[in-house]
Amino acid sequence: MLLLILAAAAGLFAGSYTYAMANPTPHHVPVAVVGDRDKARGQVFLGRLEKALGASVTVHVYPDVRAALAGVEQQRVFAVLEAPRGNGRTVVLDLASASGASVAQLLAQAAPQAGKETGVDVVVRDVKPLQKGDPRGLALFYISLAAVIIGFVGAIQLNVNASGLRPPERVAFTAAYALLGGFTIAAVVDWLLGTLRLPFFESWMILSLTMFTTGMVYTMLNALLGRWALIPTWGVMVLLGNPSSGGAVSWPLLPSPLGTIGRWLPPGASVNAQHTAVYFREHQHAFPFLVLAGWCLVSGAVYWVWRDHRPGAARPEPAGEAGS
Repeated sequence: MLLLILAAAAGLFAGSYTYAMANPTPHHVPVAVVGDRDKARGQVFLGRLEKALGASVTVHVYPDVRAALAGVEQQRVFAVLEAPRGNGRTVVLDLASASGASVAQLLAQAAPQAGKETGVDVVVRDVKPLQKGDPRGLALFYISLAAVIIGFVGAIQLNVNASGLRPPERVAFTAAYALLGGFTIAAVVDWLLGTLRLPFFESWMILSLTMFTTGMVYTMLNALLGRWALIPTWGVMVLLGNPSSGGAVSWPLLPSPLGTIGRWLPPGASVNAQHTAVYFREHQHAFPFLVLAGWCLVSGAVYWVWRDHRPGAARPEPAGEAGS
């Protein structure tokens, strides 16, 4: 049985990451448009851009560039397109690499091609670049990945090496290693390596909440399934959650089901919250924190109710038998 499970896990692990990340393909790319979008030249350019991308461009019309850039800051659009005005022959495309490096790269490649086919000049600018230490935008994915995996691995270690912990103690130690682990991840990436300039306290708390969440998910599943708890934990957090988190490949480039599901799973919520904290701090959203808090509350409640019913759990002996 173990041989079969391990073989299946290896194939699923490779398959899930390859399916999501090996050949990212855009589906719907939200773009802000300013200018004479309805003029013939503007319509032709958008059509050529969609053809070059191999995807539909979801147009959000804004009255001016300032409002459109505010849409970028609020993470509603990935780029701002200033369409030709009047008889103008220049299109300005303002990219935001911080919104999604993979999407920005595709737009930067597709826009000049569309301009050439349309007969307009294209100026491409990056108005929201990534930090210098993270030119591909992967560091946030890596630190979130570390928090996710060490979060439930820590819970496994508590279960194996500190099985005598009572439920309140188990929850307390899960919170303790989550706080210390989150601090360590943030300190190494920011202070030691200098890869990212983090809003330290906020990033620390997001990493710690992520570790605590995945630790409690494993603890809940262990109460329900006993020694088999690692299988669903690994499946939800690693096979499904990490590839669909939007950290390595931006969500417009993910297969549609993954892009939708990923936001409701702890890895996706962690990447979402961390990404906004680092690059769009003034526009942090409550949604990723609510997702993490929901998983914590449900996991904690189920564990607390089911802790004495888990497979292999020790049950108190009746008073008569204990004295015999």
